[in-house]
Amino acid sequence: MKSNEIRIKRKNDWLTPEGTRDLLFEECAAKREISESVTRLFENYGYSEVITPGLEFFDVFNGYTRQFPQETLYKLVDGKNRLMVLRPDSTLPIARLASTRLSDEELPLKLFYNQNIFMVNPKDSGRDDEISQCGIEILGGKSGAADFEALVLAAKSLAACDEDYRIEIGDCGIFTELMADFECEPELAVNTRHWIETKNLPMLNSVYSSDKIAEEDKVFAEAFKALPRLFGGIEVLEEAKKYLHGENLEQALTRLEKLCRDLSDIIPEEKIRVDLGLLSSKNYYTGVIFRGYVEGYGQPALSGGRYDRLLGTFGRGAGAVGFAMNVEAVARVLLKKDKTRFERKPDVIVWSENLALGLKHCGDLIAEGLNVVNSVLECPKCTKKYAKEHNIKRVDVVDKDGNVLSEEV
Repeated sequence: MKSNEIRIKRKNDWLTPEGTRDLLFEECAAKREISESVTRLFENYGYSEVITPGLEFFDVFNGYTRQFPQETLYKLVDGKNRLMVLRPDSTLPIARLASTRLSDEELPLKLFYNQNIFMVNPKDSGRDDEISQCGIEILGGKSGAADFEALVLAAKSLAACDEDYRIEIGDCGIFTELMADFECEPELAVNTRHWIETKNLPMLNSVYSSDKIAEEDKVFAEAFKALPRLFGGIEVLEEAKKYLHGENLEQALTRLEKLCRDLSDIIPEEKIRVDLGLLSSKNYYTGVIFRGYVEGYGQPALSGGRYDRLLGTFGRGAGAVGFAMNVEAVARVLLKKDKTRFERKPDVIVWSENLALGLKHCGDLIAEGLNVVNSVLECPKCTKKYAKEHNIKRVDVVDKDGNVLSEEV
């Protein structure tokens, strides 16, 4: 009874917090392989690694063009009672870093990171609150060239992990341009953005039905209703011209088409999708926006875009573009497809009377390219039993003089 009471009182000792989980064995191996593969790609393309603190001031994520809803943040206070948060995003801290310690560095800056973010997600959403991300940021430079490089590296990052991927590309600037010319209440603007992002066609059709909209605003209504439906191959951009009029919108479509055409010279065109209803709850994006998907994972495994005003809010006016890949999401997909790929398979287990000689023999075997386990069991017989249970094919027994007896199991 007493032991049960202790267990009840301390039940959180047995659990991980909601939205988090322990990673075991093959999961760790898959995550490490993906991280190493992607960061090596970034290094090969001339990116420099940065690591930002896991703890940041709340103010970093709560300002003009960078408002994160408080309910999505893990908050705490520091020793001076100042409000802090666990890092919910890597782009904002890097923007801060670019304006402080890197303020004397000449632009463009090409940076990459491999770190975790923390966000409170709704219960039963299927989303983790702690996410491992690998990503890049290109700060400054010619926007078209930087956007194209970011998209190419996004595709290469996904391809380095799994060939079954696709990239969806849109432009936040199209919605922003439409809304700038359409005079409406702020609440309707926010709702319209949400309905387009979630492809809520019934709400859009209801709110923007012809009998509820003034004649001079019908062109905007038709555009808002069309955006979620403008999804598909590059040819969708031709269809979009029926709904998007004006010099700025036409230029945006032309830029987006060129970007997609150029990208199709690098990756197969069937992996490229245009989505003009693609928006983001992160309100710092200003131009091209994209998401990457891998087969077997229903949510985006990669997301990014252009943000031209964010650095200015930290005191360094420059445009930028970047993306982040959800490492654990990709790892889960690969584990579903081929778990054995990440299983650790020792070639030899070594038992020795002399610990120093035993570990020296392990080192010699490792130098030969073998995967080795040093036995800490009581005797050779126990070691052989362990080898059979764990499918280790060979046992090496090292006597006190350093002589080795190898036996196939």
